[in-house]
Amino acid sequence: MLAQTPGGRQARRKATGIRPRTATNRPEEPDILEESFMRSVTRRVIFGLAAAAALALPALPASAQTKLKWAHVYETSEPYHKWALWAGEELKKRTNGKYAIDVFAASSLGKESDINEGLSLGTVDIIYTGQLFAGRAHGPLAIGGAPFMFRDFGHWNAFRKSDLFKELGQGYEKKAGHRVVSLTYYGERHVTANKDITKPEDMKGVKIRVPDAPLYTMFPRAVGANATPIAFAEVYLALSQGVVDAQENPLVTIQAKKFHEVQKNIVLTGHITDALLTIVSGGTMKRLSADEQKILTEVLAEAADKCSDEIARMEKELVGWFKSQGKNVVEVDRKPFREAVVKMHLGSDATWDKAVYDRLQAIQSTTN
Repeated sequence: MLAQTPGGRQARRKATGIRPRTATNRPEEPDILEESFMRSVTRRVIFGLAAAAALALPALPASAQTKLKWAHVYETSEPYHKWALWAGEELKKRTNGKYAIDVFAASSLGKESDINEGLSLGTVDIIYTGQLFAGRAHGPLAIGGAPFMFRDFGHWNAFRKSDLFKELGQGYEKKAGHRVVSLTYYGERHVTANKDITKPEDMKGVKIRVPDAPLYTMFPRAVGANATPIAFAEVYLALSQGVVDAQENPLVTIQAKKFHEVQKNIVLTGHITDALLTIVSGGTMKRLSADEQKILTEVLAEAADKCSDEIARMEKELVGWFKSQGKNVVEVDRKPFREAVVKMHLGSDATWDKAVYDRLQAIQSTTN
């Protein structure tokens, strides 16, 4: 080792904060700052060990609850959200707290195409989605969302309880791997616009917003309008800024999203008797026991029934409500609109075959 001078040692002691020993070779009293520092280090070590020990302990029973994520694009004020919340509470009761549902509304987990993808990615467990979105995975399932496919509400109601609907859902599960558990009435879709519309010809050239799924363009194209796909969360802004001239949705949605604030006319075309599928991720289903699957399916089916009843009741009341708000509610002759569309049912846009179409048309309407 190299020799060190006393002066060099003193300089290094000053630089490092080391205090020199006394002439008797006994250390001086500890520095107060050093004591404080050591206490701080000791506390951190103790707390760290305690935290590690806590993580190693078994979880308490309350933390065993599994929360499923239910995503949709509708407002918290709408019945779809209300009955999804009900389903969450009901599932918790029927599983004695083992399962619960967190509901994410208003596109908070993404637009409709995103949440459909989320079923496979594992980012969501349950979704509400339109039949035309799900139809991307299994074309025949989209038939229920095509314009003028149903004669009336009774025809639609009979379809959702039919063997045909069950088979379409099973076909979707084989293709996508996810379970269709119920169908909720979304309402008759009507056109809103600032332009006066009473017949199909009045829609020629009108730029109308539609959901971002191909079959939603069937009705606009049949009447000569320009279909413009825009995400649901962006529709109000698009209407208010004149990006599009019109849009189409059920009365309940028009009210909830306040589309009537930026549209003068509500034209009762009733061109689609629409509905929302409730779909559970295949991965989620596999994690449930047979009994738990049964409970979840029953709860979601009951929620769909309750929500459908509420939507049907609200539809009847809202015509008067919109009139009271000063809106021009136009009752059109639907026959020419229907005739313009029906000839496309088995055309190039159809993602179903004639056998499925004929079976649906043969279903008799119900009154309950």
